[in-house]
Amino acid sequence: MSSMVYEANARVRDPVYGCVGAISSLQQQIDVLQTQLAVAQAEAVHLRVRQTASLYSPTSPTNSGSPSQAKPIFDMDMVVDQNSYGDSMW
Repeated sequence: MSSMVYEANARVRDPVYGCVGAISSLQQQIDVLQTQLAVAQAEAVHLRVRQTASLYSPTSPTNSGSPSQAKPIFDMDMVVDQNSYGDSMW
Protein backbone atom coordinates (compact mmCIF):
# COMPACT_ATOMS: atom_id res chain seq x y z
CA MET A 1 0.00 0.00 0.00
CA SER A 2 2.75 2.48 0.93
CA SER A 3 4.52 1.73 -2.34
CA MET A 4 1.39 2.60 -4.32
CA VAL A 5 1.01 5.86 -2.38
CA TYR A 6 4.66 6.73 -3.04
CA GLU A 7 4.24 5.99 -6.74
CA ALA A 8 1.07 8.08 -6.92
CA ASN A 9 2.80 11.02 -5.21
CA ALA A 10 5.78 10.69 -7.55
CA ARG A 11 3.38 10.73 -10.52
CA VAL A 12 1.80 13.92 -9.15
CA ARG A 13 5.22 15.58 -8.83
CA ASP A 14 6.38 14.35 -12.25
CA PRO A 15 3.45 13.30 -14.47
CA VAL A 16 5.67 12.09 -17.30
CA TYR A 17 8.30 9.98 -15.52
CA GLY A 18 6.91 9.44 -12.03
CA CYS A 19 9.05 7.07 -9.96
CA VAL A 20 11.35 6.38 -12.87
CA GLY A 21 12.32 10.06 -12.93
CA ALA A 22 13.15 9.98 -9.21
CA ILE A 23 15.12 6.76 -9.60
CA SER A 24 17.01 8.18 -12.58
CA SER A 25 17.89 11.33 -10.66
CA LEU A 26 19.14 9.33 -7.69
CA GLN A 27 21.17 7.06 -9.99
CA GLN A 28 22.83 10.12 -11.53
CA GLN A 29 23.72 11.38 -8.07
CA ILE A 30 25.21 7.98 -7.20
CA ASP A 31 27.27 7.99 -10.40
CA VAL A 32 28.65 11.48 -9.69
CA LEU A 33 29.46 10.61 -6.08
CA GLN A 34 31.17 7.35 -7.08
CA THR A 35 33.29 9.26 -9.58
CA GLN A 36 34.20 11.85 -6.95
CA LEU A 37 35.10 9.05 -4.52
CA ALA A 38 37.32 7.36 -7.11
CA VAL A 39 39.11 10.67 -7.77
CA ALA A 40 39.62 11.26 -4.03
CA GLN A 41 40.94 7.72 -3.54
CA ALA A 42 43.32 8.11 -6.48
CA GLU A 43 44.54 11.42 -5.02
CA ALA A 44 45.14 9.75 -1.66
CA VAL A 45 47.18 6.99 -3.30
CA HIS A 46 49.10 9.57 -5.33
CA LEU A 47 49.92 11.54 -2.17
CA ARG A 48 51.03 8.37 -0.36
CA VAL A 49 53.31 7.47 -3.25
CA ARG A 50 54.80 10.97 -3.29
CA GLN A 51 55.31 10.83 0.48
CA THR A 52 56.97 7.42 0.23
CA ALA A 53 59.14 8.63 -2.63
CA SER A 54 60.23 11.65 -0.58
CA LEU A 55 61.23 9.36 2.30
CA TYR A 56 63.55 7.49 -0.04
CA SER A 57 64.75 10.62 -1.77
CA PRO A 58 68.03 10.32 -3.69
CA THR A 59 69.22 13.55 -2.01
CA SER A 60 70.24 11.65 1.12
CA PRO A 61 74.01 11.61 1.86
CA THR A 62 74.20 7.83 1.42
CA ASN A 63 73.07 8.04 -2.20
CA SER A 64 75.83 8.80 -4.69
CA GLY A 65 73.44 9.97 -7.45
CA SER A 66 72.80 13.58 -8.27
CA PRO A 67 69.46 14.99 -7.03
CA SER A 68 68.82 16.57 -10.40
CA GLN A 69 68.87 13.13 -12.04
CA ALA A 70 66.28 11.70 -9.66
CA LYS A 71 63.21 10.25 -11.34
CA PRO A 72 59.86 9.74 -9.63
CA ILE A 73 58.85 6.18 -8.84
CA PHE A 74 55.86 6.65 -11.12
CA ASP A 75 53.52 9.43 -12.09
CA MET A 76 49.87 8.64 -11.47
CA ASP A 77 47.73 11.41 -12.91
CA MET A 78 44.08 10.48 -13.26
CA VAL A 79 41.81 11.95 -15.90
CA VAL A 80 38.07 11.91 -15.34
CA ASP A 81 35.61 12.44 -18.15
CA GLN A 82 33.62 15.42 -16.92
CA ASN A 83 30.98 15.00 -19.66
CA SER A 84 29.66 11.75 -18.18
CA TYR A 85 28.24 13.54 -15.10
CA GLY A 86 25.05 14.65 -16.80
CA ASP A 87 24.36 11.54 -18.87
CA SER A 88 21.50 9.33 -17.87
CA MET A 89 20.53 5.78 -18.68
CA TRP A 90 16.88 6.86 -18.94
